[in-house]
Order: sequence, then structure tokens, then C-alpha cells
Amino acid sequence: MTSSTHRLAVRGPDRIATHKRGIWLLKNPATNKGLAFTPEEREQLGLSGLLPATVHTIDQQVELELEHIREKGSDLERYIGLAGLLYRNEVLFYRVLVENVAELMPIVYTPTVGEACQRFSHIVRDVRGIWLTPEDVDRIPEKLRNYPYQDIRLIVVTDNERILGLGDQGAGGMGIPVGKLALYVAGAGLHPSKVLPISLDIGTNNSTLLDDPLYMGHRARRITGAEYDDFIEAFVEGVGEVFPDAVVQWEDFHKRNAFRILHKYRHRLRCFNDDIQGTAGVAVAGILAALRITKQTVGEQRVLFMGAGEACTGIAQLLAAAMREAGVPADQISASRLAFDSQGLLHEGVQVSEEHKRELMASSELLARYDLEKREHQTPEEVIRRFQPTVLVGATATAGTFTQEMIEQMARFVERPIVMPLSNPTSKAECSAGEAIRWSGGRALVATGSPFAPVEHGGEQHVIGQANNVFVFPGVGLGAVLSEIRLIDEAIFLVAAQTLAEAVSDERLRQGALYPDQSELRSVSAAIAEAVVRYASERHLGRIIADDEIAQLVADSSWYPEYVAVVSKDPVQDASPPTQP
Repeated sequence: MTSSTHRLAVRGPDRIATHKRGIWLLKNPATNKGLAFTPEEREQLGLSGLLPATVHTIDQQVELELEHIREKGSDLERYIGLAGLLYRNEVLFYRVLVENVAELMPIVYTPTVGEACQRFSHIVRDVRGIWLTPEDVDRIPEKLRNYPYQDIRLIVVTDNERILGLGDQGAGGMGIPVGKLALYVAGAGLHPSKVLPISLDIGTNNSTLLDDPLYMGHRARRITGAEYDDFIEAFVEGVGEVFPDAVVQWEDFHKRNAFRILHKYRHRLRCFNDDIQGTAGVAVAGILAALRITKQTVGEQRVLFMGAGEACTGIAQLLAAAMREAGVPADQISASRLAFDSQGLLHEGVQVSEEHKRELMASSELLARYDLEKREHQTPEEVIRRFQPTVLVGATATAGTFTQEMIEQMARFVERPIVMPLSNPTSKAECSAGEAIRWSGGRALVATGSPFAPVEHGGEQHVIGQANNVFVFPGVGLGAVLSEIRLIDEAIFLVAAQTLAEAVSDERLRQGALYPDQSELRSVSAAIAEAVVRYASERHLGRIIADDEIAQLVADSSWYPEYVAVVSKDPVQDASPPTQP
């Protein structure tokens, strides 16, 4: 495939030729332009008389849609309104989102998408993507071929079991793949026809949903064990058969399945898990950006993790990779972190049923070094006093996990403690941004998983950067698609983390923000995509692309939402009724 052909295949068509006419064009979100259809198009496509006489520009349409959205009484209503626009006019939806991403991201994604997932069966007006149930296990390729677009380059798939910090949301979990792909399109410029949300609707153990007579999902308890594994295998086989060029993002799987699915299929399928690897990328980027303020090295950091699931394990693994790259000895890396799970401090001698937690278990020697052998010394507050971490990371989905005493203890030993309450939605955050700033005497460098307003303290304003995976996954996805890299491993996410950390402006750092403003999403995603393509090319892990062509390839491959010509494949028919003999 030539470079120009490759760009076109990813970016989408520059014109749409169709046999459809009239109302069918207005009902198809891919072809509908509303009042932006020109007089010539209206005449050629059988639209005359079906629209008011006025012709609007897309800029006028954006102005009107923003007016509609801003007049809504709640964020959930704004979410419903934006979803309606997406189902009505794709190009206009993405134009509105791209030009107002900082304002609308909390609506189309966290935190509002959490409430939307919980109430999905009662608020959804239309559906997108592919829905697969256990009954489809032997017909998955057939179901995938029913999708109207077949040149799919990126799939986001969930089994709905661990939606944000809200747990099992059954069919409502589809809000996450739809939202993530909206950000892929808006952030990285993947064309809407190249992306596909998929729900593995394999039942739910949420009794509230099962008792709801209006619940729209597969009304049964979740499949487990061999039946679950056979279903995932059939899904992977189906994707490989029908969409062989697609990158797959595993999303919101329970940790007992997430790690093993990733490890089992990453060499068969170009795939990654955003909850493990994407979260790791954005969190490590925040730490690396903070070090630009503290003037420390990554090898000097000591990290306390509150939580030992997908997020914290992924962060620990990627931070270890960053330390190895910096030449930090293995024993120093092992001694640089401690972790709590729901049962307490993880260390040798503690029984764990989840294999991934072994990565975070402290040795007896490490406990002895910090005088933590005794159980009474193993409270978070006491561990902080003895271990003196420079970084505190939370991914527990439990509000209040970070206490005032914990933050105050950190601030006693560390001049600029890095505090990262990463759980979302906002109600699940380990502490608020204001609490972290106040309890540290205004010295903490804070990054949160949910959006928080700037915090005033001691006459200074602290801007709170959001550790949102959206800063990582669109660029990684576009880079993986363009490079055709065969394995999307931790090295790719370290490249993304380093690129993101460097993208934070000096002015943002002076304000205390560890991430760029969300309005910079497109430029950040492009920089990450370029870095991924360059990494893959230099190491012969995918397509070989000349270094001086990479930036232009990424720019040319990114779709910007604007209308293209819609033309009829058929000659204009005489619409007059037949004469009577």
C-alpha cells in the first residue's frame, strides 16, 4: 500500500457517492448535512422541499448546537443531546466536539458518562456498534459483517463488568466504547467509518438491572469459566477474520480477566488494555512532568500505591520500565514502591489469589529496611511516615482513601509531594484536589482522574491537570494503525508517556498542572502518534517510514470534521407522475 493510499484509507473519503435519495440521506448520520446541503445538492439528491429554504454554513450549525447544549438543565441532558446529534449528523457532532473539546469532554466522557451508563436503558435514544451475546458464539463473523463499514481500523470492546469505578453495568457499559471512540475521532482524527464500538453483552450480575423490566441487555447472569473463555476466543477469531487490519482496545474488563486476556492475545491480535496500559501511560507522564518542577530524577522516586488492580499494577510496571531506561538498578526499582490492596500492605507471606499482585509484593528485606515488619506499623499513615514516599497514587474507587494525616505526613518529608487520586467518576476520587492542596500546605503537585476546578490556596491558584487517558490512547491508536506495529507493548506506552510529559508547557507547570490543557488534545495526540510511528520504524517493528515523512503522514491521516460532496450514483429521474392514457 502506498503512503497516499494508506492515508486515504485511514482518513476516510473526500466525497460520498450514493444511490440513496431524499429522506434517506437526512436519516443517515454519515450523509446528513441538515441545512448545510447546497441548493445544487438539494436538487440533485431529491431534497428539494424537504428542508427550509435557508442554507447554513457548518460554523452556523455549530453555533446553534452549542446554544442547544448550553441551554440544557443538567450534564446528563447535555449528554443525551450530544448523543442525539451524533446519531443525527456525525460530521456536525465531531465539529462541535473538536472545536469545544475542553468544555464537552466531561460530558461525552468522564464524569457524565458514568451516570449515562447507569441509566443507559432509560436514556438511550438510538444505538451504535455491534452487540454480541452468548447465543452468538458460533456466529460472530456473521454478526460483525452486518456492520455497515468493513474497513475497520480500531475497535473498542468491553464486557461491561468494571465500568469506571461503578462496577457491572451490563448493556449500559456500551457508553464507554462509544465515548472512547468519539475521543479517538476528535482527538486523533480517525475517521468515524474506521472505528467500531463492541459490547460483549454476556449477562450481568447487577440485580438492579436484571429486575428492571426495561433493561435492554442480555437478561441473564454473567457467563464465567470455560464458557467465558470460549466466547472471548470466538470473538478474537471473528475479529481476525473480518477486521484483520484493526487494532483492538480492551476496555473495562474485570482485573481477573483483563490481565490474562491481554497476555493471551497480545501476540495474536494487535491489542492493548487501556485500563492497564493507557492509565499507566498517563500516570507516568504526570510523574515525569512533575519531575520537571521538582528537578529530581525518576530513580529518586518512592511510590506508595493505594490499590493493586489494573491501574496501579500497570503504573508500577511502566514506572519500572522508565527507571530501567534511566539506568536504575533492579534492586533499587524493587525498593521504590509499596502497595496496599483491600486487605492491607502487600508483602511476602501474604496470601493473594490474583497473580498480577505479586508484582507489587514487598520483600521481607524491604519491610525490614523501613521497620515495617510488625502488623501495627502497616497502616497507610505509618507506612508513609517510615517509607517517606514522594508519590502517592490511588486507584481504589473509594472516596476518602487519602486521609488528611496521610497527606500531612507526606508533606513533612517531601517538599513537593506528588498526589494522584485517579479514580473516577468524581464521587469515587480518593480525595478532592482542594483537600490535597490544603492538607499539604499548598505544596502538593496534584493530578486527578476526574476533572476538578482550579484551587485557591494562600493567595495562589493551583490548576489541576486531569490524568485522563484521552491524552494517551488516541495517539497510541493512530500511531499503531499507521505504523502497523505488530506488538503494542509497554515500550510503546513509555514512548507515549515521555512524549506527553514533554508536551506540558512551562506555563502549565508554573500553574501546577501536570498535563496539557484539553484544548491541546489534537496536537498532543499527533505528537504521540508520530513518536509511536518513529519508534516502530526505527526498530523495524512495522512499516518502514522515512523520518522526514512521519509528521506529514500523521497530519495527512488525521480527519478534520467538515462536509464532503454527496453525489448521486444515479441520473436524476423525472419525478412527475405518469400521464393518464
